[in-house]
Order: sequence, then C-alpha cells, then structure tokens
Amino acid sequence: MSTPRPASSRRSRSRANGDGTVYQRKDGRWEAAGYVLAPGNTRKRLRVYGTTRKEALTKLTEKIAASNLGLPVAAADSTVSAYLTYWLNGVAVHQVRENTHTRYAACVRLHIIPGLGAKKLARLTARHVRVFLDGLRTTCQCCIQGRDTVRRQCCAIDQCCDKRLSPLTVTYVHSVLKSALEHAVREDDLPRNVARNVKIPAPRPRRFQPFTASEARQFLHTASGDRLHALYEIALRTGLRKGELLGLRWEDLDLDCGTASVHRSLQRTRTGGLTVLHTKTRASERRIALPTECIHSLKTHQERQLEERRAAGTEWAETGLVFTTPTGSPLDPSNLARRFRRLLRRAGLRTIRFHDLRHSTATLLLEQGVDLVVIKELLGHAHIGVTAGVYAHVRLRLQRDAIDALGHALDGQDDDPDDPPAAAVVR
Repeated sequence: MSTPRPASSRRSRSRANGDGTVYQRKDGRWEAAGYVLAPGNTRKRLRVYGTTRKEALTKLTEKIAASNLGLPVAAADSTVSAYLTYWLNGVAVHQVRENTHTRYAACVRLHIIPGLGAKKLARLTARHVRVFLDGLRTTCQCCIQGRDTVRRQCCAIDQCCDKRLSPLTVTYVHSVLKSALEHAVREDDLPRNVARNVKIPAPRPRRFQPFTASEARQFLHTASGDRLHALYEIALRTGLRKGELLGLRWEDLDLDCGTASVHRSLQRTRTGGLTVLHTKTRASERRIALPTECIHSLKTHQERQLEERRAAGTEWAETGLVFTTPTGSPLDPSNLARRFRRLLRRAGLRTIRFHDLRHSTATLLLEQGVDLVVIKELLGHAHIGVTAGVYAHVRLRLQRDAIDALGHALDGQDDDPDDPPAAAVVR
C-alpha cells in the first residue's frame, strides 16, 4: 500500500488558480501554460518554454501580467496584424521614443498590415516577406491602400500616378518588421526571424548639401545681425543637432572654461507638445569645447535675453533655456527651420536643411585634416563606423587629393638635392 505524500508537499508544488501550470518535458525543457487575453477580447491557452523551470515560469508570469493589464498577448497561431498590434502597444511603446513609436505605428498601419497582416505568424516565410517588399518597390501605393478609389484619382480613372516607395522607405519597413519578429523569437513565439533571411538592396546614402568654406563665412556674416546669431554660430562651429541646441540650458554652459554639456534635446511630440527629452543615444551625452567666437556670441546673447526678460515683465516664462522666444518660452523646431530658410534667402545662399549645418561642420573639419575620432566625439555618434559611413564621399575625395599630390611628386623631373639616396633606409 503506497503512502500518500504529505499535504505540505502538495501545497508547495501547487499554483494558484489562474497562474497556469509548469512542468518538465521529456526533452528536458520546461513548459509553462496558462490562459491569457487574445486579440478579439477572447481568452486562449498560451505555452512558453525555457531551459529552466524559473525561466519558463518567468515568461508565463510576464505574459499573464500583460494580459491582466488588458494587453492582448499574441501567440504563433495569431495573425501578423494581431502580433504587430501587441508588439506596438505592449513592447515597442516602452523601448523607443514617442516620435519613433509614431513612425513605427504609421509604417505598420500603412504598409505591413495591408501587405502581410492577414497571414498567420507561424506560417510567415522569407518568401512572403521578399514578395511583400518587392511589391512596395514596384506597385503604386495609391492603388494598394485604396486611396485612389476614395478620391477618384490615379488608378480609379486609369491615370496611375505611379507612386512607389523609395528604397530608403522600403529599408525602413523591413527594419520595423525585423524588430517585431525578433521580439517574437525572444518570447519563443517563433523559432526564427524569417525577415532576417531576406536581403534587400542597400539604399543609396541620403544626399546632403553642406556649405563650402566661403558659403559658411557668408552665412555667419549675414547671421551676425540676427537675434539667434549665437545659435547659428554654435550649430556651424560645433555640429550640435537642432534639438540639442534648443534643449541647452544656461546651467549646461561654462563660459569661463569654454565648455558645453549636452544631455538634453527639445522635441515636439504628439501627446506632450514641446518636450525636453534625453539625447538621441547615450553617446550623444557629451561635453564639448566651445570656440572663442561662440563664447563671445553667447555672452552677447545672454545680455540680450536679460533685456528681453525686463521688457516682458510678468509675461516672461522662465525655462532656463539658452535659446527662447522673446517671452522666454521654448523655440519650436519648425519655427526655427522657417527662420533659417529666411536667413538663407537674406544671405543669397542656396536652400539647405538646418541639419546640413551639422554636415557642414563635419565636412569642413575633415577637409582641414581633423582626425575622424575627434569628429565622431564632437558629433556624438555612437560608433565611428557611423561617422565614416556618412562622410565616406568626403574621405574619398581627400584620398584622391592625396594620391594626386603624390603623383605630382613622383612625376617631378628634378630630384631634390635633400632627398635621401636610394639605398638609404627611411624610418
């Protein structure tokens, strides 16, 4: 006659109602299963796996917790549309900035769901992804998204506008899909990321039009009488991003030592309006040296701001920001871009983007022979490969100049009497 296990032992292995079950499979892995909220406001049994009991239990607990918050938990038998909705609202929203999440959501809504949304996540193949991406490059998007039917334009009247996505946008769509499926792999919803097996042509680098040295001098000369002269001068001489400039506070500047600490960025978001956020990446948090010209212009700007503060009186909004409106409130990035275009017209210069001032800084520094590592640290790039890749054409031109200079030296007819003899060892 078998002896029953003690009641305390049974209680130690039992789990509360609704917490699911966990057990070890014959192959040695641990499997945990429980009921969670699924798309369509239904409940379904979900299974997750791990190499240890704790790992499997942790995964199940996380999914049940998300389900209890009202977030549908997608599984491999759900559609791509349902999984992307879960990924956007339950995962990506906590990992990226609001503006990045908005771009992700638009990409999913406009492109991925119309093309792949109806397919089962578990049955998605690399071929499906490749055909989908090829269609983005070759098919009119007005027709695909049904906009021509609503507006009675384009294909609806047999006059196709032939509007296709650019290679850069197709690459972005591919990147968003890869990120979503990568999370499905991490959560054991998929065995592999099929989007990673799809190779697409690399898009051409985005062209930018930096100032030449003479154009930069002309720009600074015209900007000398502008209210935001200090901002334009710092932008061109240090390469700070627009958001970093607008997020600078006086406490970030040490005008005696001539340095600036960059660890904020002013951005406009859909929900918060003008919001001060952390810098783009951790590498973007940096301390840079300010040129003497910037220090002088900042001191002049500080005096002007004090006069504006006295003139505004009670209407002054104290923000501590270096660059503000005449009443102290933050400068809108869109308004700054419009002011910049007007300044270009006043200077008689070609129209470029504000961000091209940053490219101008890097290009001019490279042409002066400044080391790439120094430029990388000044610009706040996360990796030197980013700096090298963006400015590859500049480095190629400098290489060509160097090779031409060597060619002139080698093609010379007269030998320099100071040249070492051929047999000499030059170290």
